[in-house]
Amino acid sequence: EYQRVEDVEEDSPPGEEELLLHVTEGLQDSWHHIKNLDNFFTKISLFHQKNGFACMMLSDVFDLVQFLFVVTFTTFLLCCVDYDVLFANRPLNHSHAGTVTPDRGKVTLPDAILPGPQCAQRIRASGWIIFLLVMAAVFWLYRLVKVLCSLLGYWEIRSFYIKALNIPSDGLCSHSWQEVQARLIALQRRQQMCVHKRDLTELDIYHRILRFKNYTVAMVNKSLLPVRFHLPLLGSVVFLTQGLKYNLELLLFWGPGSLFQNAWSLRPQCKRASARRELAQRLARAMVLLGLANLLLCPFVLVWQLLYAFFSYAEGIKREPGSLGARRWSLYGRHYLRHFNELNHELRARLSRGYKPATKYMNSFTSPLLTVLAKNVGFFAGSILAVLIVLTVYDEDVLTVQHILTAITLLGLVVTVARSFIPDEHTVWCPEQLLQRVLAHVHYMPDHWQGNASRAETRSEMAQLFQYKAVFILEELLSPIVTPLILIFLLPSRALDIIDFFRNFTVEVVGVGDICSFAQLDVRSHGNPQWLSAGHTEASAYQQAEDGKTELSLMHFAITHPRWQPPAPSQRFLGHLKEQVQRDAAAAPTARHILAEGPLGTSLLS
Repeated sequence: EYQRVEDVEEDSPPGEEELLLHVTEGLQDSWHHIKNLDNFFTKISLFHQKNGFACMMLSDVFDLVQFLFVVTFTTFLLCCVDYDVLFANRPLNHSHAGTVTPDRGKVTLPDAILPGPQCAQRIRASGWIIFLLVMAAVFWLYRLVKVLCSLLGYWEIRSFYIKALNIPSDGLCSHSWQEVQARLIALQRRQQMCVHKRDLTELDIYHRILRFKNYTVAMVNKSLLPVRFHLPLLGSVVFLTQGLKYNLELLLFWGPGSLFQNAWSLRPQCKRASARRELAQRLARAMVLLGLANLLLCPFVLVWQLLYAFFSYAEGIKREPGSLGARRWSLYGRHYLRHFNELNHELRARLSRGYKPATKYMNSFTSPLLTVLAKNVGFFAGSILAVLIVLTVYDEDVLTVQHILTAITLLGLVVTVARSFIPDEHTVWCPEQLLQRVLAHVHYMPDHWQGNASRAETRSEMAQLFQYKAVFILEELLSPIVTPLILIFLLPSRALDIIDFFRNFTVEVVGVGDICSFAQLDVRSHGNPQWLSAGHTEASAYQQAEDGKTELSLMHFAITHPRWQPPAPSQRFLGHLKEQVQRDAAAAPTARHILAEGPLGTSLLS
């Protein structure tokens, strides 16, 4: 049964929205009172990770320019190009309209571009194009206003860095996040930024920056979100895209009618068990309505996704077709492998260290049948490609033959794809060691993977965390179609579980507000008995985090922030862990002894 997780701290005083930052007289000329410390600390973190105001401004401006370019260039290709002339299907030359016999062999690019009035007439004649252009203009103006407001806010953050933290703009890159955070904590002691607490800790800052993110990580850890499906022929698949994630955050955190009444406080009725069914019905209705809205917008979003994907990836795929076979950590993998209270740059650095071992592990699996087919397909396609290349070198007029460039491009693509399925003949197959190297960086692995690294099931589950780039692109393209179906048919059945989750795993912390209780890193409340000695945790199966996430998150945060003082139960766990590590290290054989046991060591030491 669901149990209410009580907070060990006293209730926060109400009225946080009134004042959260006290500014001394020396800073009042250039700074103002901050009402939302969540937004304030998040901007400080982003300002540091995005390398200051200039980089952020350029990035936002180019995002606006990119959107304008995609819309304008697509409209130009649809309405302002005469493709009959471009493909030489019609003997018409716009630039030499006065000549009696047009020269079919010399069609230039300006000849295929329609005059301005004719182009404008084509645009006006299409109601759909005008409608889409109006929608694009409205969306671009909304983005413009949002960027301007964001830049004004970040200009204030720049002033805060310079005047309050004493970090000049040109020296920002030489300061780590830990240094910036230490200066924030020291500033709180002098100025009392948060009026509800005398001292801020590293955990307080992370709670505010990652308030909603910790809830999402916990829901993925408890398998609460419907992102795993069993499909015919494909088997078990995971589907979590940026579009679906955006809709979930809109529903739960910051959208109209969400479970939070502001950035730091859950709605009071969400904390009452008596209102759970009414809230679940309301949330399920909101899910269906949002799904229907996504369904209405599906054609427009899908067109945008296709255009943006084409302009983003087409040139790279043509230049390097093998890039589609490269791998990346999936969005689901990033949430599954993320610690509680782990910032984006910390997660990115940790997963980047595990990228090469994960790639080697996934590449160690080969299909002998597929290898034989790839070698022969590569041979036949490569032979034809070689002949065409030799002919073009001998006489460049071969390139004027219809579709010869298309044939060369497609054959090159076939050869590249075929080579990607041929393993390196010098590779040694050792999946267990490779999977242990992956675990050393990503920190999470299901128990049934132990000793089964060579099984196809383990590889397929690892592929859900570490997917092909081609799979990522395909999922994002399908997202406008699949996301409404999930919102309408699958998510409403989880509404009651989601309401119970937020009620049972929300605690109110002084000076911080409502946070996910897992983020407190309290092993007594959410520890896993497999990781702790008897009596060190009171958590039931429902309350404990899966895969030892509480313990691993605690270890990671304590190592990253050595000055942080964890709660007493967590402190005891860390102390016992250090003692165990020291005992294991003392009892372990020396590196020379381990090396001497192997054939390589015997050869080297002989």
